[in-house]
Amino acid sequence: MGSSCGRVCWEWASRLRRLTGFSRLLSTAALAPQICVVGSGPAGFYTAQHLLKHHRLAQVDIYEKLPVPFGLVRFGVAPDHPEVKNVINTFTQTAHSDRCSYYGNVTIGKDVTVKELQRAYHAVVLSYGAEDNRILGIPGENLSGVYSARAFVGWYNGLPENRDLKPDLSSETAVVMGQGNVALDVARVLLSPLDILKKTDITEGSLAAIACSKVKRVWLVGRRGPLQVAFTIKELREMINLPGTRPLLDPADFTGLGDVIKDVPRPRKRLTELMVKSALEKPGEREASRWASATKEWGLKFRCSPLEVLPAADGKQARGIRMAVTRLEGSGESARAVPTGEVEELECGLILSSIGYRSLPLDSSIPFDPKLGIIPNSLGRVQGAPGLYCSGWVKRGPTGVIITTMNDSFDTAQSVLEDLQSGLLKLSNSKEGFKSVRSILHSRGVHPVTFSDWEKIDAAEVARGKLAGKPREKLVDPREMLQLIGH
Repeated sequence: MGSSCGRVCWEWASRLRRLTGFSRLLSTAALAPQICVVGSGPAGFYTAQHLLKHHRLAQVDIYEKLPVPFGLVRFGVAPDHPEVKNVINTFTQTAHSDRCSYYGNVTIGKDVTVKELQRAYHAVVLSYGAEDNRILGIPGENLSGVYSARAFVGWYNGLPENRDLKPDLSSETAVVMGQGNVALDVARVLLSPLDILKKTDITEGSLAAIACSKVKRVWLVGRRGPLQVAFTIKELREMINLPGTRPLLDPADFTGLGDVIKDVPRPRKRLTELMVKSALEKPGEREASRWASATKEWGLKFRCSPLEVLPAADGKQARGIRMAVTRLEGSGESARAVPTGEVEELECGLILSSIGYRSLPLDSSIPFDPKLGIIPNSLGRVQGAPGLYCSGWVKRGPTGVIITTMNDSFDTAQSVLEDLQSGLLKLSNSKEGFKSVRSILHSRGVHPVTFSDWEKIDAAEVARGKLAGKPREKLVDPREMLQLIGH
């Protein structure tokens, strides 16, 4: 405990020294640093926020390929978790700074290259996140009825590229490969009563499809055991308390775990205790009554690794999944799943793969580690590319929650500030920033969307939502968005 506290204190003291040291630069800075951030999700906005707060002359331009900002806060957070989206208020304050500009509808790597950005700005920060998903890599993965959880989440959250997904919800049983928070989000949306979903910002088309869904049972499958699940206690509690559903937890999976978890970290201990209680203890009268009348159910299936998606008679549609039964070698977070030679089959017509997101290289000129799916960097400084930085998932991999991304982005921004202070980023080299980029975009027929343009789209979405008794009704077609603002 003492060493942990000491480390945290040292980290904060170190961060404070970095900030204090930089404040001396402000009195002597003669030129305004031109900085651009690629990506308008949490990593992009938190990077911009820190730069603006700690350098009173910095001009920060945020570029986004979609017309609309906020990345995974808009397109990744579950519709029934509106409180998580409150960070949008902070991001909006940042965008309203007179030293911050937002340019949507601009695809970096296509409409303007990173090299062109580097010529226009003193520093370029890549914060474009993880735009792809990891694949299962098994036969039958391309059959109808098999989708990535990322695409499914994008579909019900109105991500333009997934608006035409049309998932087949005609099967009574769905299998989600993965046991993280995204897997639980997907299961919860599939099983939630319509009365709950109707009050969220889920898209109109998705709500209509879920209203006709035949899905009654969702299995969340993991390669390892209960002590290695990646979801958090809040999300598990939501699933256990979801109206109209009951949990299917095999007591054999949880027997004896009470003794094993005595020395594990508190969050993992509390999470496991909740699973053990739900699986082994007799439910209270109210809970028992609710579970008895439930028409839908969900369960956790452990120590199973996908081998093959099984085709229906037509050879086109999924009818089930074959899995290798595994055993664990080692313990805790480092435990490995090893096949036992046994196999198990699950009948299902809907399979969602939720085994993680993946970043992609943006431009051939940028160093990229395809194995780790990140840009090689040191404290956010891209290796071998002075003046180029990265923050968020493309910097460290697709893990953590919004606060993790916030601290990570602040650290990258601090590296930029230190390089300004040390003279590594030469302010004597005059840079034109967006003025230079605007002429490039104009010559290529690209019309950027400003933050005030976004606010018109926002107002239209809120107005449409009000008519339906929802917080907003998202526009899902970029052409419609651009038409609305007269582009």
